Amino acid sequence: MIYMLTKIILTVNICTIKLPDRREGLNLNALDIVDLGEKVLNGRFITSEEALALTATVNQDIPLLAAYANKIRQQFAGNTVDMCGIISARTGRCSENCKFCAQSVHHQTAIAAHPLLSTEAIVNAARQARANGAKRTSIVTSGRGMDNQSLFLAIVAAIQAIHRETDLSVCANLGAITPDQAKILAAAGVRRYAHNLETSRRFYPEICTTHSFEDRLSTIQAAQSAGLELCTGGIIGLGESWQDRIDLAFTLREIGVHSVPLNILNPIKGTALEQSVPPTPLECIKTFAIFRFILPGVVIRPAGGREINLRDMQGALMLSGVNGLIVGHYLTFTGRAAPADFTMVTDAGLFPA
Repeated sequence: MIYMLTKIILTVNICTIKLPDRREGLNLNALDIVDLGEKVLNGRFITSEEALALTATVNQDIPLLAAYANKIRQQFAGNTVDMCGIISARTGRCSENCKFCAQSVHHQTAIAAHPLLSTEAIVNAARQARANGAKRTSIVTSGRGMDNQSLFLAIVAAIQAIHRETDLSVCANLGAITPDQAKILAAAGVRRYAHNLETSRRFYPEICTTHSFEDRLSTIQAAQSAGLELCTGGIIGLGESWQDRIDLAFTLREIGVHSVPLNILNPIKGTALEQSVPPTPLECIKTFAIFRFILPGVVIRPAGGREINLRDMQGALMLSGVNGLIVGHYLTFTGRAAPADFTMVTDAGLFPA
C-alpha cells in the first residue's frame, strides 16, 4: 500500500506540474529508487547496472534512498546494531605501501609505533572495550601478515586469555594468514576474520603495489576454509569511481561476507593521500545506502573516519541502512566517547546488540 501510494504521489507530481528538464529527471530518479527498493524488499537482488544507476541519485532524493535502505535493513537484518571495539595489538612499521595508511614505513607520519602488546595489555584493552559496551572485539596487527609463527602463537594465547577473562566474541585482523593458521585461530575460539579488500580489483593497484588484490582474496579463502566468518570491506574516498565502489560491493556479495566495515578516508599528514578531499556527508550516506541495497542481510559497519567526515550527520547514517559500529578508538586516531554512540543508536530506534 505504501509503495502504491508513493508511486501515485510521485506520478501525480510529474503529470500535474511542468518542471524544468533537470527537475523532471529528479522525479524519474525518485521513481527508480522506489522500484529498486521494492525489488529488494521482495527478495530479489539488484544488478550491477541498477546499483550504478542509484549512484546518480541527486542530493534532494538521498533521504528517499536512505529510507528504503533502512527498510531493507529492518526486513533482512533486524533492528540490532553490532558494536565492536578494536585493539591495536601491534602498531606501525608496516612493510606495505598502501597509500592511505599512517602505519606504512613508506610514509613519514607522527603515529606512535609499538611492537606486539603483552597478553596482559591485550586482555586489559579487551576489558575496556567491554566496559565501553562492546560485545565483540577485534585484535588488529600492523604488517603484511603472520610470517613469524612465534608472534602468531603469542596472539593466539592472548585470544584464549580474552575468552577466559571476558564474555566478548573475538575477531582477528592479522593480515595475510595461511589455511593452517586460520584453523588454529578457529580452534582458539575466533569466529570471524577481518581482512579488507579496500577497493575494487580494477582500482586496487592505484593504492597498493607491495601485495595484490589476489593476495587479499587468498587470505579470505584461507579464513573461509577454516569455517571463519568474514569481516571484509574497504575504504571510500581514495580517488575511486562510483563504479569501483559498486564493484567492491558486488565482490563482497559474491564471496559471502558477514560484516562489511566501510572506512571513510581520513587524510593523514605524511601519507600519499594527505591532500585528498574526502567524500561529503551526503555522499557517504548515499554510499552506505547503496551498499545496503546490494547487501540486504549483512552487517554494514561505519568504521574509521565517520566522526571526522560525517560530523553532525552521523545520526542520519543510522537511518540509512547501517547496523554496526566501531566503538571507542581506532588504530591510529581517536574515536568519540562510546556513550554518545549508544545514545545515537537508541535515538534511531535501534538496539545495541
